[in-house]
Amino acid sequence: MSRLPMDFVLSNLSRRGFLKGVGATGALVLAASWGWQDAFAEDKKFGADGMPNGWVDDPKVYVSIAADGTVTVLCNRSEMGQGVRTSLSMVVADELDADWAMVKVRQAPGDEVRFGNQDTDGSRSMRHWYEPMRRCGAAARSMLELAAANQWQVPVGECRAQLHTVLHQPSGRQLGYGALAEAAAALPVPARESLRLKQPSQFRYIGKESVRAIDGEDIVTGRAVYGADVHFEGMLFATVARPAVYGGTVKSFDASAALKVPGVVKVMQIDSRPIPSEFQPLGGVAVIASTTWAAIKGREALKIVWDDGANAGYDSIAYRKVLEAAALKPGKVVRSTGNIDEALNSADSSLEATYYLPHLAQSPMEPMVAVARFQDGQCEAWAPSQAPQVTRERIAERLGIPFDKVRVNVTLLGGGFGRKSKPDFILEAAILAQALPGKAVRVQWTREDDIHNSYFHTVSAEYLKASLNQDGMPSGWLHRTVAPSITALFAPGMNHEAAFELGMGFTNMAYAIPNVRLENPEAAAHTRVGWYRSVSNIPHGFAIQSFVDELAHKAGQDPLKYQIKLLGPDRQIDPRTLSEEWNYGESPERYPIDTARLRAVLETAAQAAGWGRELPRGRGLGLAVHYSFVTYVAAVIEVEVSGDGTLLVHKADIAVDCGPQINPERIRSQFEGACVMGLGNAVLGEISFKDGKVQQDNFHMYEVARMSLAPKVLAVHLVTPPGNVPLGGVGEPGVPPIAPALCNAIFAATGKRIRSLPVRYQLQGWQQEKA
Repeated sequence: MSRLPMDFVLSNLSRRGFLKGVGATGALVLAASWGWQDAFAEDKKFGADGMPNGWVDDPKVYVSIAADGTVTVLCNRSEMGQGVRTSLSMVVADELDADWAMVKVRQAPGDEVRFGNQDTDGSRSMRHWYEPMRRCGAAARSMLELAAANQWQVPVGECRAQLHTVLHQPSGRQLGYGALAEAAAALPVPARESLRLKQPSQFRYIGKESVRAIDGEDIVTGRAVYGADVHFEGMLFATVARPAVYGGTVKSFDASAALKVPGVVKVMQIDSRPIPSEFQPLGGVAVIASTTWAAIKGREALKIVWDDGANAGYDSIAYRKVLEAAALKPGKVVRSTGNIDEALNSADSSLEATYYLPHLAQSPMEPMVAVARFQDGQCEAWAPSQAPQVTRERIAERLGIPFDKVRVNVTLLGGGFGRKSKPDFILEAAILAQALPGKAVRVQWTREDDIHNSYFHTVSAEYLKASLNQDGMPSGWLHRTVAPSITALFAPGMNHEAAFELGMGFTNMAYAIPNVRLENPEAAAHTRVGWYRSVSNIPHGFAIQSFVDELAHKAGQDPLKYQIKLLGPDRQIDPRTLSEEWNYGESPERYPIDTARLRAVLETAAQAAGWGRELPRGRGLGLAVHYSFVTYVAAVIEVEVSGDGTLLVHKADIAVDCGPQINPERIRSQFEGACVMGLGNAVLGEISFKDGKVQQDNFHMYEVARMSLAPKVLAVHLVTPPGNVPLGGVGEPGVPPIAPALCNAIFAATGKRIRSLPVRYQLQGWQQEKA
């Protein structure tokens, strides 16, 4: 039987020499490493840090204690507002019993050998690193206690670490961590089984509300370094004219006018790569100048003749009809239980519906930006990257230099949402830097660049049909999902959703329905499709939770009671019995799907919202529940729709069961942000294409949620699960239930059923419809 992923190896780097180049300096330096090769030599590598397929790696996070007592945690995951630098550090600090005021954090550069997989996605950082970092802190504490015992020549059992000092309990003598660090560094790391972990009642920081963000002051005072803050003397600035159509190429260009713009230094072509282009730049023509403004004006002066290529005919309105037609026809069967045909033929009644969701763009507040410098055959880059290691690999490949001649430094991210997992923008900077050896070159994207050239969230059509018994409950369930797949980035002919996409709220649907058939018809990608916060859970969750609400109203039943009936008896479901071995990469034994936890979050959110109370005309409550990233989330939203179709969100109650709550403040903030983002997706978000080109330019056309759309009251309720369960994800699971809860609330308020997003323009005339 394999060990669980919390098994890991601790190394005392102090005894093996100074760890150069990563900033982990101190008298005592420990590395926490998951021993994958040993722990999973024979069994499936559940918990491996990869999506969709996972990699075998040896992750490490370094913890050091300096002679002045400063504790430094070297964070191997990117910080983009989710608070991972604070949360990882507070776990170490708690087991170390460190003074939080003496704890600092450094960002690790991209280096798989030292830090394992550093991709910051999939809501995995805390759930994969909580146990290793606890043990790293506990090991350092034990070494400090032993160092003190040796100095005092007393039994180690008489020594206890407390708040950055080690106390000899019989005599009251004390030594600070800094004074003990050098001696502790000479000691062997204690064996895993000897470590003394704290009991939850002893936690000083874990699970507490009062821990301040470790880099919060730097962020709010402007000292924090984001991508656009990186600056070097004599740095050059670049913008790129990219093909407007995916797969387009430059036929010819005239740079004469651009070169006359004051400050323009160089104009050069960036070669494109054939489709599928993976993470490579789109190609185009770059303008390099002494200022960003000069580069932008130079780009405006370019004369380029484009070959738009095979996707020049992509029209999102026409493609919607293609997807919806495909959804009405049989597709690849990905799950089949019972006999759906017999259930449909013998049903007392049935209900069917088709739902549609358009492309979305991640549009983080910080547009893409990267700095690179090429010198003496080596390239160094500075960028807000969610994936520094794949960035390093692609730079080496593209520039034709050895992998060990590339260094990628990670800045803070001004938002990511999956867009900054793709290093195309960093590769642009590296390519231009190689053409100008010795010069640092910054590539700056505008908001228009960002919206036109994103890796978009997939467009989707979802068809559902249910056979119903006399009591209104479904005897059969047919669902077809049709959406271009992320895998189309990597290989030709990838026209079906991958197992990891289908396992996001589709094949792992947990309702107690005896006859189920789930199908996945083909859909081709005509633009770059990539990770977007919560990924395929968005279309699947919207369709299923909207359809369940429709079923409840057809049956004349309360939607909350109907949901609970549909969940069936409380039970734990082995995910392998539902889907194609996809459970967010986690062990099915550790992470079964628990319908009691789904029910608990539903009931918690409903109770907090006052479900069932009488509301004035034009106001309504809607609910939805969803399991994603091994976390359970329910949302109840209260809306008001005025006679002219104006939508007002009065309140949102979000109930969350993510297992143990390490940093409650950050959990709440993540779900608050997810709620606002989900509302923006549902009401405003739409990327459309005509002649292969994105039709939106900036936030006046591709709108994100404004303050007027945010709930007047937003309450996040943290649900503590029964028993000893492992951690779930936090960053992504809050998005999927928001859109269906909102649309269900709109139906309750107006009688108008919304089956396609965005909601805008669909609320006019609701009074007549309700009448």
